[in-house]
Amino acid sequence: MSTYSVGQVAAIAKVTVRTLHHYDEIGLLSPSGRTPAGYRRYEDADLDRLQQILFYRELGFSLEEIASILDDDSVSPTEHLRRQHQLITSRIAQLQEMAAAVEQAMEARRMGIQLTPEEKFEVFGADYQESWETEAEQRWGHTEAWKQSQQRTGQYSKADWQRIQAETESLNSRLVEVFRSGAAADSAEAMEAAEAHRRHISGNFYDCTYEIHRGIAGMYVGDPRFTATYEKLAVGLAQWLHDAMVANADAHQA
Repeated sequence: MSTYSVGQVAAIAKVTVRTLHHYDEIGLLSPSGRTPAGYRRYEDADLDRLQQILFYRELGFSLEEIASILDDDSVSPTEHLRRQHQLITSRIAQLQEMAAAVEQAMEARRMGIQLTPEEKFEVFGADYQESWETEAEQRWGHTEAWKQSQQRTGQYSKADWQRIQAETESLNSRLVEVFRSGAAADSAEAMEAAEAHRRHISGNFYDCTYEIHRGIAGMYVGDPRFTATYEKLAVGLAQWLHDAMVANADAHQA
């Protein structure tokens, strides 16, 4: 049976030796053996337990909670795996919701929102974070579209933003309807929906040329935060919308 020194385990698990000493001191992870000189020696089963500890730590469990979970003899290894699967699935769902909120906030910032912090949270949701605005400005602040959107949206009231949000929801419903109808991305119906998407941007924020619209389409499949927004509406919608926007741009630029 292979055994490992505390230094080897620390390197394998990417934790510090001090962390392993602490886990031993509190009884969370004690090595299975010791050398004649008293040095810790870990076995494969100890590494398995360490893997479990690090998994639960990553999910935010306290060391006391982890000890209670792992020392519960009524829970089988299979049940541990089932529990971990449930926790991971839940975390993925949370991250997807956060990604959608990031996409909404970034797009809003790119379009030059002039709202109070309280109004931003009310209009765009509780997950809104103003730090996302800085990233958007760094990416697009040098463009003419950004400058134009700043000038136009600087005059918008809270009611204007609520109207735009309602229009966005209506547009998204139309996109989902056409997508679920089975229309090909380069069909007339799909390109009409893509054109409505472009006109929505042009009508509310800045002159969205077909070249700009093509670039936006690229973000919908190239940036996971944008992709998540449309995948949440309908699985496969992000790629379909990208293709429809590109087809529409190609048709008008031909």
